[in-house]
Amino acid sequence: MSKVLIIGCGGVASVAIHKCCQVPEVFTEICIASRTKSKCDKLAAELAPKTATQITTAQVDADKVDEVIALIKSYQPDLVMNIALPYQDLTIMDACLACGVNYMDTANYEPENTDDPEWRAIYEKRCKEAGFSAYFDYSWQWAYAKKFEEAGLTALLGSGFDPGVTQAYCAYAKKHEFDTIDTIDILDCNGGDHGYAFATNFNPEINLREVSAPGSYWEDGHWVEIPAMSIKREYEFDKVGQKDMYLLHHEEIESLAKNIPEAKRIRFFMTFGQSYLDHMRCLEDVGMLSTTPIEFNGQEIVPIQFLKALLPDPASLGPRTKGKTNIGCIFTGKKDGKEKTYYIYNVCDHQECYKEVGSQAISYTTGVPAMIGAAMLLTGKWNKPGVYTVEEFDPDPYMEALNKWGLPWQIDDKPVLVD
Repeated sequence: MSKVLIIGCGGVASVAIHKCCQVPEVFTEICIASRTKSKCDKLAAELAPKTATQITTAQVDADKVDEVIALIKSYQPDLVMNIALPYQDLTIMDACLACGVNYMDTANYEPENTDDPEWRAIYEKRCKEAGFSAYFDYSWQWAYAKKFEEAGLTALLGSGFDPGVTQAYCAYAKKHEFDTIDTIDILDCNGGDHGYAFATNFNPEINLREVSAPGSYWEDGHWVEIPAMSIKREYEFDKVGQKDMYLLHHEEIESLAKNIPEAKRIRFFMTFGQSYLDHMRCLEDVGMLSTTPIEFNGQEIVPIQFLKALLPDPASLGPRTKGKTNIGCIFTGKKDGKEKTYYIYNVCDHQECYKEVGSQAISYTTGVPAMIGAAMLLTGKWNKPGVYTVEEFDPDPYMEALNKWGLPWQIDDKPVLVD
C-alpha cells in the first residue's frame, strides 16, 4: 500500500520499525536510514524473517539537506518518518518540501548549538515575547505551515507519547467528555529500575537539557516560569505507587494552549528519583551539562556530548529495566453545566515491552505512537495540508489504534487532583 522512509535507528526508532513491520498491509515497504548504516542492516536482518514488509536500508547524514533530498528522490516514499534527533527536524522538513513528500516526527525542533549567534538572537527575542526560556519550541516548525499547505503536504509534529498521545487524550476528552476544559495536568511517571547509579531513558543530551532547564506552565493566558525542579508534588500512580514528581516545561503545553484556548491552566509533571536528581545536580555544578565547546588536550569538545559518550546507551537498558510506566492527563471542566473531573492514562510494563520489541517502556511508549501517527497519514484518516500537532486531528481512530497496538488506555472518573 505504501513506501515509508524512516530516518533514525536508535531506541525509539527501533520500536517504531518493529511496530511498522507488524502492519504490512499499511507499511508495504520501508527503508531504514541512519548515519550508521550497519545499525540499520542489523535491525533489517533481524526483522526480515518475521514480516511481510519489504525492508531496505540506506546511509544518510540528516544534518545535510542535500543528502536527505537525494535519498528521498532515490527511494520515492509516500511519507518520511523522522525519528532521528530534534536537531534535524528542519533539514528533513526542507527535504520533504523539496521532494513533495509528507512528514512526521516525535519531538519538536531544538538547536544542537545553542551558542549560534543567529539562533540565539531569535531565541532571546522569543523569550521576551513568549515568556518561557526552553530551547525547544514549535515556532520554528509552525513557520513551515504555509509552505506545506501550498505544496498540498501534511506535516505531523510530535507523534510520540508526550508529546503525542497526551494531546490525543486532550482531543478525546474535549470531543467526548467536556463542553469546556478548565485545567489539564499531564503526569509522566517512570516507575522502572535499570540498576545503574545514573542513566537516562532516552538521548542523554536531550534529556538532561530538558530536565535542568527552568520549568514553566500556562495559566490565565500566559506563561509562568519557575526555577528548575522548584515545584514538587507527590502522587499515587496506579500499578506503580507513590512517587515524587516535578513541574517541567514540556512542548505539548505550547500547542495545547493554542488549540484548547479555554483552558485556564496547563501543567506537566515528571517523576524523578533522588539518585537521578543528585547525580544531575552534581554534573550540572561541574559544567558537564554545558553545550558550550571547550578546548581539551588540543581538541574541542562539548561537555554534554562527552557525558553522553560516558553514559549507558538508552537502547541498552531494555534487558535490565524492571517496573512500569504510567503516563496520562487529568482534566477538570464542565459538562452539561456541571463540574467534572476525568483522568486518561496508560500503564506500560518494561519487561513486557522488552519481550515484544527488545526495548524498555520509555522507547516503546514513544515508538508505538510514531507508527500510529504514520498509519493515520498513510491511510488517509488524517489528511489536511499544513503543519499540525496531534490534537488538531480526529482523536478517535488514533485512540482506537492505541488500544490495538500495545498502549491501551484506562479511565478514572474520580481522580485525585494535583494541587
